[in-house]
Amino acid sequence: MSVSALSALIFAPLVWPICLWVAWSDMARMRIPNNAVVALFLVFVVLGPFALPFDDYLWRFAHLGVLLLIGIVMNASGMIGAGDAKFAAAAAPFIAFGDLRLIMVLYAANLLAAVATHRFARVTPLRRLAPEWESWHRGWDFPMGLSLGATLAAYLGLGIFFGS
Repeated sequence: MSVSALSALIFAPLVWPICLWVAWSDMARMRIPNNAVVALFLVFVVLGPFALPFDDYLWRFAHLGVLLLIGIVMNASGMIGAGDAKFAAAAAPFIAFGDLRLIMVLYAANLLAAVATHRFARVTPLRRLAPEWESWHRGWDFPMGLSLGATLAAYLGLGIFFGS
């Protein structure tokens, strides 16, 4: 793991609530609030110089730019929602480039688990806990914020315990 335990520990207390907010909001309204994306970006901007070597901190803004461009293309082609693209871009600077394979595997596993869990809950009495959630009524649409937020949260958690 390329992320340091210290940087993950610095970021996690403020990033985890934002990830929870994004997951809940996307399930409830099928929208990731712009305020959540801005909050995530600001956490990186403010805490990044304390959590990372300064040259690494500056380079990680390139992660944001690359993911934002990829997200715009994917959104324009109908593959993902605009909120998903913006959140992924804002989350990108938190990911060490050396952990790219790890984050892809973590996201794939998380996405499969989130889809299975969401689809299961949708057809069981668990649905009654939040009957007004928009994601229950959207057919094949899936609230990607659930797996995007959980992936970033899990990555930081793994970084705390297994980081360099």
